[in-house]
Amino acid sequence: MFKNGDLLTNRYQLQQRLGHTATGRQTWLAVDIQTEESITVKLLAFNPEMKWEELKLFAREGEILQSLNHAQIPKYRDYFEIDKEQGDGVYWFALIQDYIAGDSLQDLLNEDKTFTEIEVRQIAKEVLKILIYLHGLIPPVLHRDIKPSNLILGKNKKIYLVDFGAVQAQASVTGVTFTVVGSSGYAPLEQFWGKPVPASDLYALGATLIHLLTGVSPVDLPHRESQIEFASLVTVKPELQEWLTQMTDLILEKRFSSAREALDCLNNRRKSSAITTQNAVFGNFTKPARSRISFNRKRDKLEIHFPSNWDWNFRSIPNLIVLISLIVILPLAPIFAIIFIAIGIRSTQTLHLIWDRENLSIRKGFLNLTYRHLEYTNSDIIGVFLHSSQQGYQIRLRTKKDFHLLGSALTEEECLWLADEIQNWLNFVKNK
Repeated sequence: MFKNGDLLTNRYQLQQRLGHTATGRQTWLAVDIQTEESITVKLLAFNPEMKWEELKLFAREGEILQSLNHAQIPKYRDYFEIDKEQGDGVYWFALIQDYIAGDSLQDLLNEDKTFTEIEVRQIAKEVLKILIYLHGLIPPVLHRDIKPSNLILGKNKKIYLVDFGAVQAQASVTGVTFTVVGSSGYAPLEQFWGKPVPASDLYALGATLIHLLTGVSPVDLPHRESQIEFASLVTVKPELQEWLTQMTDLILEKRFSSAREALDCLNNRRKSSAITTQNAVFGNFTKPARSRISFNRKRDKLEIHFPSNWDWNFRSIPNLIVLISLIVILPLAPIFAIIFIAIGIRSTQTLHLIWDRENLSIRKGFLNLTYRHLEYTNSDIIGVFLHSSQQGYQIRLRTKKDFHLLGSALTEEECLWLADEIQNWLNFVKNK
């Protein structure tokens, strides 16, 4: 077994074992005798009891750290194997990183430190800036294990994000087997389902901040519907409370869509893109004058019709010219016919929603023919959200089973108006 003073690869001298690690894992404070700098040595034993996924995660941490360059992420230095002779009959793998002098936020919590609102805001801003960097890489890098023990308050009063053992490049998530990683209370449901996204890191950060404010681990806090109940344990400004609530909503679409959006909202530069009862005042929106959406609300029924994108008026003259040109060349180039038909179906697609007191019917049509008909109960509807793209805005209708994008190239005013009307209808049928 390793001990103080041991020299690894004739360069790294162990000085002090750090913290409590799992069986087969050790973390040491060491010194690089070539540079005389303090470093962190992470060790993993290769033994019969070890799961192969553990080695994969350990190796991935080294690979990811080599590609990162951020002042508040410990830098990668080296990675190597230790033979059986020095490893007491067991092969070991070693990962060398910069050492961050300071205390983890978990250590401070264990010492009964009380974090103020100002401190929590500052921690949130620093970590969000780190996440903006990580999520902005190609492919985005997801930490997947943000929690108090993985955030170090350095001697220079800056926050450092450490322990990238659970990290994953988002491009590798879809279509492969996955290893469940993350810590209970800090990881959202989609992560345990093997489908983490950047907003999963936001949930973990929000849960961590709630822990700092309350002194209670999120796993020990009560939950109601999709949210952590923490308001009664803290005295903070309402906007911070609402911000934390949105950060930690179990429903993915109700969270901030990105670390940048979360930071901008925290800095009060703009509001969230989620259209919910928490951040929209319903009843104050009217149909925009130029909207082509048909809307009809009766006593027992609500109907919304989204027309096709093909609008035959003077503004469509360029479309007409393109159509005539295509008709001329179609016999000469069958491939254009296929493309044209695909564009035509997309351009002439209509969407019709019919709501009564109990059910929602969604009918998708083409040339006034319904080709898909879906039915939901009102209790299946989770909410409506703003979905933005390069083409404009759409309404994202989320159900317990799936979601639907409503409309195409809508204005923000149309989205707010529709969200207002839909939410009013849901409130109406719920109270009946």
